[in-house]
Amino acid sequence: MNKTLQTVTARIRERSAPDRERYLAELDRLAQRKRGPERMGCANVAHAFAAMPPNDKLRIVAERPTHLGVVTAYNDVLSAHQPYERYPDLIRDEARRHGATVQVAGGVPAMCDGVTQGLPGMELSLFSRDAIAMGTAVALSHDIFDAALLLGICDKIVPGLLIGALSFGHLPCVFVPAGPMGSGLSNSDKAKVRELYAQGKVGREELLKAESAAYHGAGTCTFYGTANSNQMLLEAMGLHVPGAAFIHPHEDLREQLSREAVRQALRIAPGADFTPIGRVVDERCIVNAMVALLATGGSTNHLIHWVAVARAAGIHIDWTDFSELSAVVPLLARVYPNGSADVNQFQAAGGPGFVIRELLGAGLMHGEVLTIHGPGLEAYGRVPYVSADGLAWQDLPAGSGDVSVVRTAAEPFSATGGLKLLSGNLGRAVIKVSAVPEDRHVVEAPCRIFHDQDSMQAAFKAGELDRDVVVVVRFQGPQANGMPELHKLTPPLAVLQGKGFKVALVTDGRMSGASGKVPAAIHVSPESLAGGPLARLQDGDVVRLDAVTGELSAQVPADVWEARALATLDPAQAADNATGLGRNLFGGFRRNVRSAEEGAVTWL
Repeated sequence: MNKTLQTVTARIRERSAPDRERYLAELDRLAQRKRGPERMGCANVAHAFAAMPPNDKLRIVAERPTHLGVVTAYNDVLSAHQPYERYPDLIRDEARRHGATVQVAGGVPAMCDGVTQGLPGMELSLFSRDAIAMGTAVALSHDIFDAALLLGICDKIVPGLLIGALSFGHLPCVFVPAGPMGSGLSNSDKAKVRELYAQGKVGREELLKAESAAYHGAGTCTFYGTANSNQMLLEAMGLHVPGAAFIHPHEDLREQLSREAVRQALRIAPGADFTPIGRVVDERCIVNAMVALLATGGSTNHLIHWVAVARAAGIHIDWTDFSELSAVVPLLARVYPNGSADVNQFQAAGGPGFVIRELLGAGLMHGEVLTIHGPGLEAYGRVPYVSADGLAWQDLPAGSGDVSVVRTAAEPFSATGGLKLLSGNLGRAVIKVSAVPEDRHVVEAPCRIFHDQDSMQAAFKAGELDRDVVVVVRFQGPQANGMPELHKLTPPLAVLQGKGFKVALVTDGRMSGASGKVPAAIHVSPESLAGGPLARLQDGDVVRLDAVTGELSAQVPADVWEARALATLDPAQAADNATGLGRNLFGGFRRNVRSAEEGAVTWL
C-alpha cells in the first residue's frame, strides 16, 4: 500500500473520529429497530400501502417480504435520465420474481447544466445538490423500506442522492445508472465550431447543427465531465453493480445490470449479507473515490461535492488531502477534455475496470473494503458480459485496449494526478492540469477584472483582450450567486490562447469537468463576497498562476496589498442574483452556505 495513501487515510480517520463515531452510533440504533410495517400503527400501514395491488398489500402484512424503495431523478429534459422512465416497471418485475415488493418512494429534481449554461438557471445548479439530498430524505422519511435503489447520473444528482441516502445510512442502497449516449460529433470538433462562432466566423445555424450532432440521443453526454466522473467514482466506491457505469442505455447488458441491481439490493437487505450504505462509505471508500478522480483527470466539481458527501457520513476531507494524493496518483486515462476520446472509447479501451485494477495492483486503492457487491473491490476491476447462463464478469487483458486512452500504472500518461491545489495571497483554488498543455502551466500577466460572463464576452468581441491576460471573474461564489459554472468563457479564452497569447482564468466560480486547455484557477476560496482576497485585485495587477509550484498570487507589495479596500458587488447585480426564475427561493441557501473548500454545504 502506497505510504501517502496510508498517511492521508489515517489523517482523515483521526480528524473525523468524533463525528464518524456519532454517525455510526446513530446508524446502529436505527438498524436495530423492527421493520417498518411491524413497528408502525395500523393507520400508518394502511396509508403507506393503500395504492398497492391487493396481493402485494396482503403479502407485506402476512409474508413480510423485503420491501424496496426507489428514489428516481427521472425527467426527459435530461438526456441521461430519459431512460429512467421505464425503470420502475423493470424493478417491480425483477423484485416480484424474487418475492419482494417495491414502491417508488419519491422523485427528486434534476437539472441539466447544458441547458442552463450562461443563464439564470445555472445559479440554482450547485444548490440543487442539497435540494436533491433533502428530496431524497423526504422520500425515504416514510421509513418503511428495507433497502433503496437510487436512480441518478448527472452532475449534482448523484452527490445529492448520495448525501440524502447517507442520512438514512442504516439502509442498504444501490445506485442504478443508465449509460452514455452513442458517440456523435466528436467533442474536439464541437469545440472547434464553438471557437469559430465566438470569432464570428460561423453563424447560429451552423453552431446549432454541430451542437445537435454532439448531443443527439438518450444517455449521458459523452465527454468526461461531472456526470461521467460521478459514474467512475461510484464504481470506485463499490456502490454500483460492477462495470455498470458506461454501458449504453439500449444494450441488452444494460437491462441485465439493472436487474442485477435489484437482486443485489435484495441480497444486502437485512439478513445474512446486510450491508448498510453508511458502513460502505467509510474513510477508505472516500479515499478510493478521490484516487479514482485524480487518476482519470475527472471533474473539478468533485473537490466540492465529495467534501460534502464525506461530511454526510461523518468524514472530514479537504483540498490538501486531494493535493497530497494527486502527487502520488498517476494519470491513467485521457478522455475529453483531457484527451480526444469520449467515454464510449474509454469503456472500449478498458474503462473503469481497467483503471481500478491498475490502481489496486499499484497499492493506490484500498482493496479490503465493503461494497454492495460483497467484500473487496477486486470485482470492480473486471467487466460484465451476458453469458448463456446470464450475467457474468471476466478479467480484462493485461494491456490497454487503446494506449492513447488508458494506460497501465507502470506506464502512465503522467506520474501525478490531473488536479492541482493552488494557494497564495489570492486564496486557495484548484486547477485541472490534465487537459492543459505543459507550456501553459505557468502564466504571469496583467489581469482584467469582470463581475459577470457577459462583460468578459463583450470585452473579447471588442478586441480588448488580444494580449497576454489573466481574466478574473469574481463575485461568482456560493454566497454571491450560487457559484454557477462559467463555460461561456471557454471558447473566447481558447481563441485567445490559439492566437499565441498567454491567458488564464481566475474565478471564485466553477468550470467543472468540461474545463479544457486554458489554465483555469477556479473555486477561489474564500470567495469575493465573503471578504476573500480576490476582492483586493485591481485591473492591471500582475497575477501569477503556477501549476508547477502551486502558486496563485498577485504580484503586489504586501503593504500595498493589505492596505487596499475590498471591492463590493454592485447593488443592482446583487439584486439580480437574488430575484426571478426561482432565485428568491434559494436566499437561505446563499446566506447559510459554507465555502467551496467546505463542500458548499447548506445544511450544517
